Amino acid sequence: MTGAAGRTIPTVSTAEAGLRTVARHPSAVLLAAQLVVVLIYPFLDTSTAGRAVVGVVQMGVVFIAAWAVRATPVLSWVAVVLGIPSMVFAILEPVTRDQDWVVLASAAVHVPFYLFVSYAMIRYLFHDDVVTRDELYAVGAAFTVVAWAFAYIYAAAQVIWPGSFVAYGTDAGDPVSWFELLFLSFTTLTSVGLSDVYPVLDHARSLVMVEQVAGVLYVALVIARLVGLSHLRRVER
Repeated sequence: MTGAAGRTIPTVSTAEAGLRTVARHPSAVLLAAQLVVVLIYPFLDTSTAGRAVVGVVQMGVVFIAAWAVRATPVLSWVAVVLGIPSMVFAILEPVTRDQDWVVLASAAVHVPFYLFVSYAMIRYLFHDDVVTRDELYAVGAAFTVVAWAFAYIYAAAQVIWPGSFVAYGTDAGDPVSWFELLFLSFTTLTSVGLSDVYPVLDHARSLVMVEQVAGVLYVALVIARLVGLSHLRRVER
């Protein structure tokens, strides 16, 4: 493209513009990917092939999470060390049909990885006194990542302590599906109390109580941060 002064103006394709937008908002991509997995899981969980697709999508979410962490001041190598095994087990779990050792190993890598990502997001929120659009997306992304981390904790708990959770319509002692545990995690973290999945053993109840405290503290932390920045802007003006 040539401008009025005869100078060539570089053109940017729609794809390049989209990639640049995504690069500026990695937290938004992570949040959207997490929500997409939540929405498509019920459609794909009924078959082995469907669960394999979910595993691939989860692997993509892990990639996005590692990418989002790289955009923060936190050391990138930690995300790589934790992220690569998480990618492997995101595929291995549906293929092996939730064998106990796979579930435990998957939780052992996914839980620290997702908690690390949530820590990175929170640090990203607090690294300066300016709230950008991507930092607002990071508020939601960090919240969903914590919910996923606790879902893996619950999955490991019911392997270690069988019968830890009960879901409506299932017999006592039957293992609860991972998606039901994710639902329990979201309802616990948000403190809405709508879950028809609940802990029945003391160890499981202890874990749920920890997530309840984490949810309350997270909301209080973020609100205090945003209110403090709003007050700072008014003072500076």
